Amino acid sequence: MTNAFVVAVDGPSGSGKSSTARGVADRLGFAYLDTGAMYRAVTWAVLRRGIDTADAGAVAGVMDQIEITSGTDPLAPTIAADGVDVSVEIRGDEVTAHVSPVAVVPEVRAALVARQREIIAAAAGGIVVEGRDIGSTVAPDAPVKIYLVADPEARAARRAAEVGATDTASTAASLARRDHIDSSRATSPLVKSDGAVEIDSTYLTLEEVVATIVAIVEERR
Repeated sequence: MTNAFVVAVDGPSGSGKSSTARGVADRLGFAYLDTGAMYRAVTWAVLRRGIDTADAGAVAGVMDQIEITSGTDPLAPTIAADGVDVSVEIRGDEVTAHVSPVAVVPEVRAALVARQREIIAAAAGGIVVEGRDIGSTVAPDAPVKIYLVADPEARAARRAAEVGATDTASTAASLARRDHIDSSRATSPLVKSDGAVEIDSTYLTLEEVVATIVAIVEERR
């Protein structure tokens, strides 16, 4: 249990979760947690050990060896694996190509959900937590749940700009594959959780989305 006010932000890749969640946390003076970065950090650690990410048993077998540390400052979030700052490395092509099979391993999700709940419980005041299973699994009792969406073209353009890609078609295809994996996995699939407010960011500026969520939080606090 936690006394922190939890804002759960879920949604598919490229919907603007990270920028939005950081902006909301900054405006409210809340802590911030990027759970997707944690799965990427585990993927980096698995690859560093030379483990085949398609071998779920092997991935599960090393979870008790991997140490993930997440910073919760929305203006300077950090992520470390095995004591190494991997903030840059986890956004590279190799980790991106392998994070989906790692993230579906039940043992990985169980370990990281437990860690995420610890971070939430330790938060003072409030925390904005973003991911794909926050409102449904990690913090189902969060007083504010947001499900952020955008049309496929907008999501592809945003993600391509984020990673410096020029081929938005291939980016869109990659996002579609990730959506399918996330929404069809057996453990904690991507869903719009009960009580979540859906916000379509396709035609909204970042500031407009942030302001909408801040208003919802202020109303419910």
